[in-house]
Amino acid sequence: MDLFANLALGFDVALTPFTLALAVAGCIIGTMVGSLPGLGPSNGVAILIPLTFSFGLDATQALVLMTSVYYGAMYGGRISSILLNIPGDEPAMMTCLDGYPMAKKGRAGDALVLSGVASFVGALLATIGLMLLAPLLARVAYLFGPAEYFALYMLAFATLGGIGSNNQAKAALAVCIGLGIATIGVDSTTGMTRFTGDNMHLFDGIDFLVAIVGLFAVSEVLVFIESHGKNSAIGVKLEKIRIPWADIAYTKWTMLKATAIGFIAGLLPGAGASLGSFLAYMQEKSSVRDNSEFGKGDPRGIAAPEAGNNAAAGGALVPMLTLGVPGSGTTAVLLALLMTLNITPGPTLFNDRPEVVWGLIASLLIANVVLLILNVPMVKMFSKVLQVPPAILLPGVTLVSFVGIYSLTGSYFDLLLMIGFGVLGYLLRKMDIPSVPVILGILLGGHMEVNLRRAMVLSDGDWMYLFQSNISIGLWVFAILGFLAPFFLRGKLKVPTQSS
Repeated sequence: MDLFANLALGFDVALTPFTLALAVAGCIIGTMVGSLPGLGPSNGVAILIPLTFSFGLDATQALVLMTSVYYGAMYGGRISSILLNIPGDEPAMMTCLDGYPMAKKGRAGDALVLSGVASFVGALLATIGLMLLAPLLARVAYLFGPAEYFALYMLAFATLGGIGSNNQAKAALAVCIGLGIATIGVDSTTGMTRFTGDNMHLFDGIDFLVAIVGLFAVSEVLVFIESHGKNSAIGVKLEKIRIPWADIAYTKWTMLKATAIGFIAGLLPGAGASLGSFLAYMQEKSSVRDNSEFGKGDPRGIAAPEAGNNAAAGGALVPMLTLGVPGSGTTAVLLALLMTLNITPGPTLFNDRPEVVWGLIASLLIANVVLLILNVPMVKMFSKVLQVPPAILLPGVTLVSFVGIYSLTGSYFDLLLMIGFGVLGYLLRKMDIPSVPVILGILLGGHMEVNLRRAMVLSDGDWMYLFQSNISIGLWVFAILGFLAPFFLRGKLKVPTQSS
């Protein structure tokens, strides 16, 4: 009964005209952002977050808008994958393997509609999973003390360096950079300044929104200038849109299996949608008797990764809302939004601010229906976004980033800092060092330090206190396994190549 009462509260919040309009606008903006090659949900959300403060949105409205953009971008990533053979974001990479070959066969419309339906199934079921699982996990989180939270943060960093990365050493370096940046400012315990260079602007530390917009949005502009300097054009002609009922019926079990795999992958801190998409595709390919058509336009090769990555997007919200640990790069950005709004994610969030949590869940249920409606009959319109010339797109992204950050902080120093983070993000990407662990280190570094100090105070400096509870031991074991597993599985978990 509590579930239905909470849902009623959520829909009471979500169905207000303004909140509903924000959800629809977020879906449209997110789909357009996701369809642009390379931008993806992390960059889209990072660019738009400062505008939520400029518009004076409250916590629920801001979160509804940004999560709608998040879900919309996950839907939109498939458009450039299928039409251009260029992933809209990393999770959409697997969709290229069969989406583009199907489009070259003259079935681009069928591929887009099928991927939209698979995205809907994955996202809707994952949202239901979020609704059912998050309150249960929140109750378990009450058992967490400082030692358990410290181990949980280590698990997040370890999985980012292991499962969520192609190179453990580079991911570990990125985490260290983020943790180092998190130490800048005044020490909350001693009151002494750390690594500020006597610059008063740094006494309050680095604003994580400035870091996020710089590392994601500004660096993306620099990379885009370098790699996509020419006007984009649709590589495959998009014919009349129809609903491929036969393909949908053929892939129904594929969608359900992929949803389960993707949701579980999303629950892992740091793994996210990329792992969900990859595992869903590989599981489907290995489980069928005849996989000779995979890579040549097999409908199952489209349905599996799309259902998997959208389910992972929903699953990633579970640890973010219940434990305060993001499950993906985009949820790390959303975590920064919550912290800026003075909302502390964790087990108490469901009791202290139920209208925020359940309003969000209800809005996501509505957003999924809206996205299905938008992404089937209107997919041809969204494909036109691919024809936006960089000469218009790049200045627009840059303008939104600068105006948003300045309106938020009112400090010219933060603008310079944002540019500095943009250059840092560009250099990291040139060296193939992931940016997400840097963001995670900045976001969680302060909390990690506080919990470590509390643990040391409670234990009178005994480091074994970090390993005394069953929960902390379990988290440490999973952290070690998550970091080391790719060393043994990398040969088996090789991304397949697309057939010519």
